[in-house]
Amino acid sequence: MKVMRTTFAVGWRWSGCVKPIVGTETCQVTHLIHVFSGRMGVRMQDGSEVQFGPDDVGMIPPGHDAWVVGNEPFVAIDFQGGAVFAKPQSYSG
Repeated sequence: MKVMRTTFAVGWRWSGCVKPIVGTETCQVTHLIHVFSGRMGVRMQDGSEVQFGPDDVGMIPPGHDAWVVGNEPFVAIDFQGGAVFAKPQSYSG
């Protein structure tokens, strides 16, 4: 397990900041997060949306975009996605 502390600045969005690195349409990493401060919006491929804020704990499955909501940086611990977040995806087949 590789735990990752994340701090995303105001204006951060996965599709603008990480998508060009990993080369997938949506984030394909599962995240298990505990939020310390700030808010993050998440949109799944099916169009459903959720927000996470201070003291929330949640799981975000693969197939999502995410962005910082409001004017405060988003700070959280990710207990599941740290080993593969923002790394180019390889495909077998």
